[in-house]
Amino acid sequence: AAMVKESVRVYARVKPLGRRQQAGIYSVDEGENSLSNLEIIVPHDLADGFINNKRESYQFKFQKIFDQEAKQDVVFDSIAKPVAECVLAGYNGTIFAYGQTGSGKTFTITGGAERYSDRGIIPRTLSYIFDQLQKDSSKVYTTHVSYLEIYNECGYDLLDPRHKASRLEDLPKVTIMEDPDQNIHLKNLSLQQATNEEEALNLLFLGDTNRVIAETPMNQASTRSHCIFTIHISSKEPGSAVIQRSKLHLVDLAGSERVAKTGLGGHLLTEAKYINLSLHYLEQVIIALAEKNRSHIPYRNSMMTSVLRDSLGGNCVTTMIATLSVDKRNIDESISTCRFAQRVALIKNEAVLNEEIDPRLMVIQLKKEIQELKDELALVTGEQRTSELSQEELLRLDKLIEIFLEDNDPDSNLNVGADMRKIKYCFSHMKQLMNHSKISDKKLLSQHTSEEKDTNKDVGEELKKLQELLQQRNNEINILVNMLKKEKKKAQDALFHLNAASAGSAVFEQCPSVNLEERQSPSSCSSLKEAKDLIYSVHRLPFLSRETGGKMSLGCQEAFEVFKRDHADSITIEDNKQLLKQRFSEAKCLGEKLNESRNKINHLKGEITQKQFQRAALAVSNPSEELNTFDPVEEELRTQIEKEKKRYKTMFNRLKVLKVEIEHLQLLVEKVRMKMQKDFEVWWSEEAINLQVR
Repeated sequence: AAMVKESVRVYARVKPLGRRQQAGIYSVDEGENSLSNLEIIVPHDLADGFINNKRESYQFKFQKIFDQEAKQDVVFDSIAKPVAECVLAGYNGTIFAYGQTGSGKTFTITGGAERYSDRGIIPRTLSYIFDQLQKDSSKVYTTHVSYLEIYNECGYDLLDPRHKASRLEDLPKVTIMEDPDQNIHLKNLSLQQATNEEEALNLLFLGDTNRVIAETPMNQASTRSHCIFTIHISSKEPGSAVIQRSKLHLVDLAGSERVAKTGLGGHLLTEAKYINLSLHYLEQVIIALAEKNRSHIPYRNSMMTSVLRDSLGGNCVTTMIATLSVDKRNIDESISTCRFAQRVALIKNEAVLNEEIDPRLMVIQLKKEIQELKDELALVTGEQRTSELSQEELLRLDKLIEIFLEDNDPDSNLNVGADMRKIKYCFSHMKQLMNHSKISDKKLLSQHTSEEKDTNKDVGEELKKLQELLQQRNNEINILVNMLKKEKKKAQDALFHLNAASAGSAVFEQCPSVNLEERQSPSSCSSLKEAKDLIYSVHRLPFLSRETGGKMSLGCQEAFEVFKRDHADSITIEDNKQLLKQRFSEAKCLGEKLNESRNKINHLKGEITQKQFQRAALAVSNPSEELNTFDPVEEELRTQIEKEKKRYKTMFNRLKVLKVEIEHLQLLVEKVRMKMQKDFEVWWSEEAINLQVR
């Protein structure tokens, strides 16, 4: 695509002085090589009486300078028309006005409200663009406009058609989105179609009505926000697949003056901070762009610079108008505006023709082209071709391939004619046959080897399992033997003490029938009993050996029983179990009593009901009797019911307390049991390790 490389064009416009304003000293010189020169003189007496070494003369170069008497149409023709022409040709364009509040930015961009001849750049550009579009019948054009206001770093859509806003906050909020290619998209900003100049001007009028104006002492109608009016144009030649899209930003920036001059409280100071901040970021971007070897440009710092990203150093033809107020009070602001403009003039932009292909039209064109080529081919070969080979053709090819492969003559060839479809089919068919024969050979080979592998694997696994089991049983036997030795030693010690204590006593004479094995130890009798218990408790043991992953082996269970007996926590478990037993029986007893109490209450209620029936019957047969007479028997029954209810309540509360206690005890028992199992597991695995070490 064609490209236009050029620096940002910078113009200056001097605002006419008011009646009571004193003019500063400046001169305009239409210099050589098409640039104009502006000189501003600052006499020393302006410097508030201090001794002042500041220079007196300041020189600035501009593309063109419009002095106080310049008319709106001249400004449009010089500044905006060339940019509008570029936009109509498919390039992006931007025109922005920069200067202090009251220096004529809005007048230049939008225009004055008094006279028709005061129209500014936006309405004149709209007029010019629609005029050109009507004259050009070679293309189909569509035009849209959008109007964005940025105020305190928030964006607002000024063309919201639903309502005219009374406050800025009522308007739809616009936010910035960035796509993966780092293109900026404005979310929630409406694009309104305008088919002619009148519709476009109506939209501009709606936007201007929605603009919020804040009062400052410098200018009763000064705008405290940035406004961007954008015209979007897309065009296409009939029948062409190429679409051109371009856009023109017309930007009215907020006042560039410093905060001190805005002498209002609270609200406006916040604004001034933000406004100056976003202009400060604009300045940073411009400084960064003017530096030769700068890779990072801080566009993202503010909404304003994000929106104008392409306009500054990007794909855009950009023009700036510096608006100057040259009365004595504002001379310093004018100098700073000119300095800013000189920096902007250093920025180089590369505008590219924005063309894209319409995919739908492209598809239609390609289909047409394919058909033409098919017709041409049919002419040359003398036969009409479809894109697919027919079933008969495929069968014929299969037969030819078969004959070719079976023929042993090395010079034989496969002739299918000059048809790429047939040639391709033959190749793919041969490839399939080759792969098929390879696969079947491999399958036979792999079947034999895998069968052998499987049998070997099974035998090996079985052997490994048996070895592991044997090792485990060995360990268990060794641990049990060690335990047995300890038990035996305990028994012998006890026997020794017993013999020492009862030496010469007549204990044995009294029971001669007891044989020696039975009296070997006082604990042997209890050991026998425990062994019996052990057999019963084995099947109830919840503990599973983690190594085997199945039920505990018998050896392991026996060891666990002995371990349990010597474990300190077994006493705790026993105590808690006893307590649980008591609490259970207490609860059972209470339950029975509660039932009794409930039955008694129901019985008493029944008696009262019967009494009432009797009285009602009596009243019917003997009407003179008073129905509501006091009955002492009934009163006595009621008292009993109340008493019984109190008793019932007391017992019920006690049962509730018991239930909580029982649950708590059960938890405790379970906890201790788990701990004991854990300890046993640790001990058991340690014993097994010790054995292996030995």
